[in-house]
Amino acid sequence: MKFMLMMNHPGKTSYEIFNWPEAAIKAHIGFMISLNKELTANGELIGCEGLQGPHEAKLVRASDTGTPITDGVFPESKEFLAGYWIVDVPSPERAYAIAAKASTAPGADGKPLNMNIEVREVMSGPPPDML
Repeated sequence: MKFMLMMNHPGKTSYEIFNWPEAAIKAHIGFMISLNKELTANGELIGCEGLQGPHEAKLVRASDTGTPITDGVFPESKEFLAGYWIVDVPSPERAYAIAAKASTAPGADGKPLNMNIEVREVMSGPPPDML
């Protein structure tokens, strides 16, 4: 079963991590690297990436008058997608366990952030006989 684990940052426009002490940033990134190595060793990691902040995002929507491109993702949102993992695991419970571990990445003060990690199963395509 494939799941996407989405790391939601509790801010509207920027990553506070850029204001953290250097040691805290290294600890946080080190935690993420360690988690990714563990998932790779377990054969569970399909892919993962951190994302630029919303200030770099563009919203694209096709229309009859062209393809307008606007800045930002969802200006009214209290959180934004900071990064994600795609994992292939035997059960939803394993995906939840990975998300719970990811949630504990250390923050600026070294304490776990306990950030929200949204877990959603990746849909598979229709059976070949339906195509």
